[in-house]
Amino acid sequence: MKRESALKRLAGEVVACRLCPRLVEYRERVAREKRRAYLDCEYWGKPVPGFGDPQARLLIVGLAPAAHGGNRTGRVFTGDRSGDFLFAAMYAAGFANQPTSVRRDDRLRLIDSYVTATARCAPPHNQPLPSEILHCRGYMEREIRILQPKAVLALGRIAWNAYLEVPKQQSVIASRAPYRFAHGAEVQLPSPAPRLFGVYHPSQQNTQTGKVTPAMYAQVLGRIQEFLATQA
Repeated sequence: MKRESALKRLAGEVVACRLCPRLVEYRERVAREKRRAYLDCEYWGKPVPGFGDPQARLLIVGLAPAAHGGNRTGRVFTGDRSGDFLFAAMYAAGFANQPTSVRRDDRLRLIDSYVTATARCAPPHNQPLPSEILHCRGYMEREIRILQPKAVLALGRIAWNAYLEVPKQQSVIASRAPYRFAHGAEVQLPSPAPRLFGVYHPSQQNTQTGKVTPAMYAQVLGRIQEFLATQA
C-alpha cells in the first residue's frame, strides 16, 4: 500500500503540471478541436501519469502520450495503434491481463510491470523538446525510487537516452556514451541501477513498415521474463 499511495500522490502532481507552455497549449487545443472520429469523446487534455502494478519489477518507458491516444483517454498508450501493439505483446508475454487497451476503465491490468513516458504531455509532431524532457525527468526519477524495478525496457532511442540520464545525474554512470541503443540491446548498469533493455518504439511508422514485428517484441519480452526469473 505504501508504494500504491506514493504513486497516486505522484500521479496527482503529474496531472496538475503546467511547466511547459508549448505542451500545455498544444494538449488543450487538441482536446478542444478533437479528431473527427472522436468528436463525441471528452478528451483528457492534461498530463498523463504512469500506471501499472505498484509491485512491478519491470518499468517500461515510452516517448509521450499520443495527441488522440493518451491525451484523449488519460492513460498512456491507451486508445492508439502503438498501444494496440504494445499491450498485445505484453499480454502474450504475461505482463498484462488482456491484449487491448481502449479506455481508462476497460479493466486492463498490468502484471509485474508499470508503463510510463519520457514526456507526460502530448507534444506537437510527437517530438518533445529537450527542455520539456528535462522538466519531466523528476517524475521518472521518483517512479524509479518508488518502484525500485529490476529491469527497464526503453521503447525507442529517446526513451533510452532519457532513462540513462537518471543514473548519470545520480553519478551511477559517468556518461551515456558506452550504452548504445539498439533493438534487443541489453546492458547491466552499475549497481543499484536495474538492467536496461531496448526495443524500437511501437509506432505505426515502425509496425506498419515491418521494422517492428510481434516476434521481435516477443523475443525481447521473453528475455526480460528469463532475467526476472533469476531475481528475488
